[in-house]
Amino acid sequence: MSEHPTIALIGPGAIGTTIAAVLYEVGRAPQLCGRTAHPALVLRHDEGEIVVPGPVLTEPAKIEHPVSLVFVAVKTTQNADSAGWLSALCDENTVVCALQNGVEQKAQLEPWVNGATILPSVVWFPAQREPDASVWLRASPRLTLPDVPQAKRVVEALHGTRCAVELSADFSSVAWRKLLQNAAAGLMVLANRRAGMFTREDISELTLAYLRECLSVARAEGAELDDAVAQEIVAGFKRAPADLGTSILADRQANRPMEWDIRNGVIQRYGQRHGIPVPISDVLVPLLAAGSEGPG
Repeated sequence: MSEHPTIALIGPGAIGTTIAAVLYEVGRAPQLCGRTAHPALVLRHDEGEIVVPGPVLTEPAKIEHPVSLVFVAVKTTQNADSAGWLSALCDENTVVCALQNGVEQKAQLEPWVNGATILPSVVWFPAQREPDASVWLRASPRLTLPDVPQAKRVVEALHGTRCAVELSADFSSVAWRKLLQNAAAGLMVLANRRAGMFTREDISELTLAYLRECLSVARAEGAELDDAVAQEIVAGFKRAPADLGTSILADRQANRPMEWDIRNGVIQRYGQRHGIPVPISDVLVPLLAAGSEGPG
């Protein structure tokens, strides 16, 4: 394998554009694969912008051979729609880095990756799509990966870029902590408000109660998270810019399918599996599901 592996990216949305831009900036432009043939991708950040020249390929048949590293940045609701890309880009020698939400990334992608190794990740940066299709990166990009041999391929690909990569020996706990943060963001959908809503005392108390419910489920799944995590997450929302959104809120406002199951439904499902009462989930999850799928 060459020093920097052949790389492809599926899903040049907010997270995908960020990864494509940091790779392009250091001369490792990935193949860009998606639904829309953008002529270029534009990432704006505090120091200016990075323009990644296209094209964004829209036909998997144009892929000539598998690559060694694939970043998957589509929503989990779009995994099946990406099957053609994954089949063309992956074989048993490929590492697939899932830039997706949740703690079920391997199970979600396994049916589609043609025998490739799936490497889950936790994405720690807010990036949002702007009306002009550019992406606004609002914090320094950072990924956490499990400390396994396959992670070396991602570490080498992103070495020297503006995206930091951390390896964790207890990746499951890190992933569950991020899931708790994403689960709490589901409340923004029901309120139709951005992060500023968490400064309300009633919302912060509701969020804390929900996070404690989520924490019980996470611990039953083996995550080592202490009681302070719930308060830390709420404090993080309170410190965030009042206009900071989240991908699930953007999907609801655009009337797109939402990742309600892998962000919130998972708490209810795993809680039931372990016999843990999840009364807030039992209200929240049906409302999110109805908002995503209807009818009505």
